[in-house]
Amino acid sequence: MRHFLKSILTVVVFAAAVSTGVRADVRVKDIAHFEGVRENQLVGYGLVVGLNGTGDTLRNSPFTEKSIEGMLERLGVGNLSEDTIKTKNTAAVMVTAMLPPFARRGSTIDVVISSLGDATSLRGGTLVVTPMTGADGEVYAVAQGPIAVAGFAAQGINASIVEGVPTVARIENGATVENEIDFDLNDMNSIRIALRNPDFTTAVRMADAINEELGGNRAVPLDPSTVEINLTNKQNVPQLMAVVENVELQPDTAAKVVIDARSGTIVIGSHVRIDEVAVSQGGLTVIVREDMQVSQPEPISIGGTTVVVPETSVEVNQQEVQFSILEGDVSLQRLVDGLNAIGVSATQTISILQAIKAAGALHADLEII
Repeated sequence: MRHFLKSILTVVVFAAAVSTGVRADVRVKDIAHFEGVRENQLVGYGLVVGLNGTGDTLRNSPFTEKSIEGMLERLGVGNLSEDTIKTKNTAAVMVTAMLPPFARRGSTIDVVISSLGDATSLRGGTLVVTPMTGADGEVYAVAQGPIAVAGFAAQGINASIVEGVPTVARIENGATVENEIDFDLNDMNSIRIALRNPDFTTAVRMADAINEELGGNRAVPLDPSTVEINLTNKQNVPQLMAVVENVELQPDTAAKVVIDARSGTIVIGSHVRIDEVAVSQGGLTVIVREDMQVSQPEPISIGGTTVVVPETSVEVNQQEVQFSILEGDVSLQRLVDGLNAIGVSATQTISILQAIKAAGALHADLEII
C-alpha cells in the first residue's frame, strides 16, 4: 500500500515542487498573440488517381463518378455513359490546409487529404489539381501531387490488418499560394494583443511591462484579454512588434485543481488554499480467493473420473477510522504533506478533494477531465 501510494502521489508532489518554486518571467509571445496575425482555413474537393484497386466503388459513391465525368469532359474526353466508367483506381477526397499569415503568392503550404467515399486506402495515389477556397469563397491556393500515407491496410481471404488510417494522407508543400490576403501592418493606428488565458492582473502587468520597455503610457489594457498599443507617426510596426513580443512579465493564474480521474493524475496550482478541516479516510476491504483442488479416484475403481473442486475463502479487513487535521490557509506544500500523511490512494485523494470542495473549504476551481 505504501509503495502504491508513493508512486501515485508523485505527480502531486512534483506539481508542488514546481509551483512553490520561484516563478520565472515569460515573454509576451508565449502567452498572447497579435490580433490580425492569424492563419486561415482552406478547403477543396478533388480526386486522387492511381490507386491500386483501393479507390471508391462507383455504385456506392455516385459523386465520385460525376467528378470523373466532369474532369474528363474538361480534358476533352466526352460522351461517356454510366456503364463505361468502372474504374476502381480513383477516390473522391476533401483537401484541407492552413494558410499562414502574410503568405505570399508562389509560396507553398502543406495539405491534408481525407477520403470522402468508401475507398479502403489512398496509398500510392496522386492528387489531381484541386483549387482551395477560403471562407469568403475565393481561391487562395491550388494543390496537386503524389500523396504520402502513414497507415496501411492488407486483406486476405480470411483475415485482414489495418495499421493507422490509410484513408488520410498528406502532401508536404503540396499547395501553391495563388492569392494573398491584403493586410498592411503599417496602415494600422494601434496594435492589439490578445491573451490566450484572459486575466485582469496579467493584462495590467503586460501593459506596465510594455510601457516600461517603450516609455510613456502607450499600452492600455482594454479588458481581461486585450492590451492596446497606440502607434506614433512613421513608426516601423513590424520592428515594434518584434520588441513587444519579447517583453517579459510574470503572468497571474487562478487557483485551480485539475483531476484526471482515468489516470489518477492530480495537479494543484500554487494559489490553492483551504480552510481548516478534519479529514478521515477509512474503508472496508473484502478479499475473495478461489483455489482449485484436484480430486482423483482411488487407484482401483470403475467409472471414477478426475474432477476439479474449487475452494473459496473470504477475508474481510476493516481499517480503523483516523482523522487528520489540515490547518486553515495552508500553502500548497502543507496541503500535499497533509494528504500524504493520511495515507490514501489517488482515487481516495480525488474523493477527499471533492468533499473539501463540497464543504466550502477548498478555495479553488475543481476541474475534472
